[in-house]
Amino acid sequence: MTDAWTDIRGRGVMNLVVHSAHGVVFLNSVDCSAVKKDGKYIFELVDRCIEEVGEKHVVQVVTDNASVNQAASTLLKAKRPNIFWNGCAAHSIDLMLEDIGKLKTVDSTITQARAITVFLYAHTRVWSLMREFLGKDLVRSGITRFATAYLNLKSMLDNKKEL
Repeated sequence: MTDAWTDIRGRGVMNLVVHSAHGVVFLNSVDCSAVKKDGKYIFELVDRCIEEVGEKHVVQVVTDNASVNQAASTLLKAKRPNIFWNGCAAHSIDLMLEDIGKLKTVDSTITQARAITVFLYAHTRVWSLMREFLGKDLVRSGITRFATAYLNLKSMLDNKKEL
C-alpha cells in the first residue's frame, strides 16, 4: 500500500507499507519533494518494494486513484501481470462524497450546518448549554474533510431535539 501526502511546508512524502495476515508492516518512507511524482517514479518505488518483499509474496498493490497511480499501474501490469493494482475504496468513497457535496442543495445544507456549528462553538454560554443538553461534543472528526461534513450533519440530525 502507498500513501502519498504533502506537509504544510510543501514537502512530498510517500509511505510504503505491507498488509498481511500478520498485520501491517512499515517498509519505507520516501521524501519525494525534489522529484516529479509521475507514473514512472511511483512505479519504480513500488517495484523496488516488490523486489524487496519478493514478487511471490505480493498479491496486490493499493493506492489512491490519482492519475499518476493509474499510469504506474499500467507499467506494473506490463512488468508483473500476476500482481493486481487496485484503487483504495476509501479514497473512491471520499471522492464520491466530495462530488455529492458540490450539488447545490447539499452544498447549501453543509454551509448552513457549518454556520450553526461555528455559532455554537464561538459563544461560550451557548457552547456550555449545548454541552449540558447533549452531554458530548456535537462535532465529530472524520478521516477526511468530506466525511467530516457528513458525520457532522448526521450528528446534528441525531441531536436535533436537544439542540
